[in-house]
Amino acid sequence: MADAQSVLVLLNEAAGLVFPDARPGSPMAGSVPSWLSSAHGQCLSRVPAQRPGADRASMAQGPVGDRAYEAHPTVRDDGTVVWWLVDDTDHRLAREALRMERERTAFLTRASNLLLSSLNLDRCMDVTAQMAAEHLADAALVIAPSRGRELPVVACLRGGTPTVSGVSADPEQVPGLGEALQGFPPVPSRWIDPDTAPAWLIPEGFGDVGSIVITPLPGHGVPAGALVLLRRTGSEAFTEGEEVFARLFAARAGAAMSAARLYAEQASITETLMRELLPPALHQVSGVEYAGGYRPSQDHERIGGDFYDVHPAAVEGEASLVVLGDVCGKGLEAAVMTGKIRNTLHALLPMADDHQRVLSLLNTSLLNTHNARFATMVLASAMREENAVRLRLTSAGHPAPLILRCDGRVEEAPTRGTLVGALPAVTAETALVTLAPGETCVLYTDGITEARGGPLGGSMFGEDRLRRALAECAGLPAEAVVERVQMLASQWVGTGRHDDMAVVVISAPRTNHLSAVNGHTRGRFTA
Repeated sequence: MADAQSVLVLLNEAAGLVFPDARPGSPMAGSVPSWLSSAHGQCLSRVPAQRPGADRASMAQGPVGDRAYEAHPTVRDDGTVVWWLVDDTDHRLAREALRMERERTAFLTRASNLLLSSLNLDRCMDVTAQMAAEHLADAALVIAPSRGRELPVVACLRGGTPTVSGVSADPEQVPGLGEALQGFPPVPSRWIDPDTAPAWLIPEGFGDVGSIVITPLPGHGVPAGALVLLRRTGSEAFTEGEEVFARLFAARAGAAMSAARLYAEQASITETLMRELLPPALHQVSGVEYAGGYRPSQDHERIGGDFYDVHPAAVEGEASLVVLGDVCGKGLEAAVMTGKIRNTLHALLPMADDHQRVLSLLNTSLLNTHNARFATMVLASAMREENAVRLRLTSAGHPAPLILRCDGRVEEAPTRGTLVGALPAVTAETALVTLAPGETCVLYTDGITEARGGPLGGSMFGEDRLRRALAECAGLPAEAVVERVQMLASQWVGTGRHDDMAVVVISAPRTNHLSAVNGHTRGRFTA
């Protein structure tokens, strides 16, 4: 209790223990902390404007030694003020711990969102280094497992941008780094001497290192790398709690980096396999013109159940083999089956002249597989003879090829057969067709003729419409015929659902050449 002159009037036993220099009759200044004596003066200055009793508005708080107190005044009728002191240290520590926990939780949530928003490994490493430098240390390094003789390193100073480099160094030279890159538990920072840090571990312009934390970046099955945190000399050393929190952050960062690396590996594998499954680009081979087009059933897919190949003759004077097929089903499973069929046909090329034998052996191969899918296909052996192209066409349960003559007539090749992969034996009839210069043979899958669309949205494109479209293509190059068929089929289905659509065109090129007179006059284009 103190009077209007800031003289102490009374101290109970508890107050005497808190303020051992305070005595009744002594001034508050010098006897109690300055924050309390100042609060007393401010309280007295408001006495005329306030009624006696509790005055929570003038509550004061401040330290006493290593403890924290709240002082609550009560103004008495005689003008004295009673200060009730409450030890608030534990509450304040609890509030501070709660605040820090909320901030850390928010930081981890933000870090997870940023890291998981990208499946790019380089981006994940940059974000990890930058966030760690901003919130956990004065500088941070993210070190990935070695690529050959170099360690990929991303370093970032607080307030800076990440820098990428490759370091030729032995991680075992840095205490704890070799273990962290192998996924072993982190070495406590107090065991790491900052003076032993090599120059490559210290970002340019950082200064002297005061303390180091090295923690692994856990991944999916294999470590994703290591996180190195640096603080300058003069900064507070890392506490045990900060090291634990750094490991929590590293766990999230490592999971994101591992997912990004796994995605990159799978994307690379998928791209490699996809190249083998995609239809090839066709061109003129041995005087015969080829063109092909393919559209999968789903616009977001690149492969499906339709396929085609052109296998050039191994020996001059023999026929090239053209294969177009349709596997039962759609999507990736059908594409895997097409890969098996294409590989099998490639192995059977030495006997390509015997269509019946090729189909029989392929049928046996499909029947012996655990995959119960079947396929339809058409084989075409094409060979240039003088100005014409001789074709042998064999259908195995597939729509018969259409022959486009120079005068616009469209004929169906007389070939029929059973599908492959379903019955013990395959039977087929082979048709012999001759293409004069400018004439075309069209192989197609039923995805074109059975495509539903049109004005009412439910009508099939149909073979008659395909024939009329081809009749308008008389004399066009093979690529132009393919583009015309694909364009009309796409316009017909619009945005509706459709099956895989494939078309291959075999043409006998026109015999065009340039001639000159005496080697000096202008060349003349003849046909």
